[in-house]
Amino acid sequence: MRQGINAAIPMVALICTLMFPMVMANAQASVSLQEQLSAQYKMVKVGVATGEITIVDPGTVLSIQKAGIVGVIPRSLAMCPAKYEDGNLKAPNSFCVGMLGKQNIRYLTVGEKVYPMKMDVNVAKEKISFAILECDSCNGAQDPSSYKAEVVFQFAKGYLETANVAQVEDTIGQIFGISSDDSQQGQGGQGNQGQGQGQDQRQGQANQQQQAEPQTIEIGQTPEQVEAAMGKPEKIVNMGVKQIYLYKDLKVTFMKGKVSDVQ
Repeated sequence: MRQGINAAIPMVALICTLMFPMVMANAQASVSLQEQLSAQYKMVKVGVATGEITIVDPGTVLSIQKAGIVGVIPRSLAMCPAKYEDGNLKAPNSFCVGMLGKQNIRYLTVGEKVYPMKMDVNVAKEKISFAILECDSCNGAQDPSSYKAEVVFQFAKGYLETANVAQVEDTIGQIFGISSDDSQQGQGGQGNQGQGQGQDQRQGQANQQQQAEPQTIEIGQTPEQVEAAMGKPEKIVNMGVKQIYLYKDLKVTFMKGKVSDVQ
C-alpha cells in the first residue's frame, strides 16, 4: 500500500507543476488587460460643488463615433447602457429609458466629446463596461449639463482570456475614438493673447526646429534610448518581462528591456 502511495506522489506533483502556470496565466490575463486599458484611457476625476458636478482632473478626451447612446442627468443613480456586439450598437432598453423619463435623458450625438469615467473588465462574462461623462468645455456648452452614459462591449466566448489589448482598443475605438483635441486647449487663451508677437515667433521657430528633426524609434532599442529620443512617457505599464511606454500618440512595447513593437 505504501509503495502505491509513494508511486502516486510524483505523478500528483507533476500534474500540479503543469497546471500551476496555466492557472497563473489566466489570473494575470485579466489583470494585464485592465491595467493596459486603464493606462490608455485616463479616467476623469469629478467633485460636487453646490449640487453640481465639477471636473477636478480631466481624463482622456473621447469622440463618440456611433449614435444610440443615452445620457442621463448627473444626479440619476441609474444609467441605461447601450450594448456593442458584433459591430452593432444596440440602443438601451426602452423600458429603462421610459422609467427615467424624457426630461432626464438625452441622446448623445456623433462627434460629441466625452471623458471616460469608469471601466470594468469582466473576463468571466466576456464584457467591458465603459461609463462616460460629457466634456462640456470640449463641446463649447454654454450651460454645463454633465450627462453621463454607459456602453457595454460584449465579446465572443473565450475572447478576452487571450485577447490582444490593441484589438480590444480597436473595438472600443469603434464607439469612443480618442480625440486629437486637447481638453486643456483654450483655457487661459484670452489672457495669453497680449503677450506680444515675439513669443509667437519664438514658438513658431521652436515648432519648425521640432519638425526639422524627426525622432525615430527602432526595434531593439533600450528604454533609455527611447527616452532620449522621445522624452519621458506619459505612463508606464510594467508586466514583468514586458513593459509598455505610453505617449500621447504612440505606444512602445519592450520585451526583456528591448523595443519589440511600436504602435
